[in-house]
Amino acid sequence: MVVASPNPIRNEKIQVFDLPVIDLSAPRSVVSKLIVKACEDYGFFKVINHGIPEEVISRMEGESLAFFSKTVSEKQRAGPANPFGYGCKNIGHNGDMGEVEYLLFNTDKPSIAQRSKTISNEPTKFSAAVSDYIEAVSDLACELLEGIAEGLWVPDTSVFSRLIRDVESDSVFRLNYYPPTSSSPTSKVGFGEHTDPQILTLLRSNDVGGLQISPQDGVWVPVPSDPAAFWVNVGDVLQAMTNERFVSVKHRALTNSFKSRMSMAYFAGPPLNASMRALPEMVTPEHPLIYKAFTWAEYKKTTYSLRLSDSRLNLFRIS
Repeated sequence: MVVASPNPIRNEKIQVFDLPVIDLSAPRSVVSKLIVKACEDYGFFKVINHGIPEEVISRMEGESLAFFSKTVSEKQRAGPANPFGYGCKNIGHNGDMGEVEYLLFNTDKPSIAQRSKTISNEPTKFSAAVSDYIEAVSDLACELLEGIAEGLWVPDTSVFSRLIRDVESDSVFRLNYYPPTSSSPTSKVGFGEHTDPQILTLLRSNDVGGLQISPQDGVWVPVPSDPAAFWVNVGDVLQAMTNERFVSVKHRALTNSFKSRMSMAYFAGPPLNASMRALPEMVTPEHPLIYKAFTWAEYKKTTYSLRLSDSRLNLFRIS
């Protein structure tokens, strides 16, 4: 990961790949195989025909844009983010900066309802939009994780999804808003290069580009915007649980010179006390164990102690 910077992007290698597209209306056996291949090749894929109602998505987007269109003083009532709430530019715990405003929520309904009182003039309406959206994307995340387990031929196909369904799941939901930078014709780093620490991320954005992934060092691949679809990326925990059969993909977001960009990211996380270890099926004499076991609480603490650009999983690598 690279620390977010307000400086323009210069002299970087940009390549265009045909990124994987998974049609969830296809037969489940086919879908499972395609998801596994996408996770192996890129750690990243697009999901279409996902079944989440457009009304759920549009309500969430409308409520979000209404908040970010408020005055600075009105938005600051919902902050500062610690870690939940409203934040601006300061996007990490150790000095990481970017060209972004955001709202961060945990996925507990009472907490969302309470926080909505400082976010919206109609808190019940806002809270309902957030809760309905989280419920929908959480179900989709579980469907994808069960498909992954099937594609890996793991006997317990709920081995990943039950971590998300657990009432103690530490999943979070984040709204990122990137204002246009019309004063500069060059894109800037909105959110710097990083991997996501959780199990899986489901991302949806408006019809404005900016997301990029890095499937190999020094190479950046633009991700086309598609507001009707979800982009999915492997997180650090899934990399560890698959013993690096899947790799947590590095990604970043750039600002747009003339249009605002908003993304809605659901980070599927396990309970704090859950032990993260490679599945037995992923460990063989040819592929010995790579990481020691750790709890999500331990990994989360490590994440907060480092800069956005620092490596985390390497600290748990078996020497």
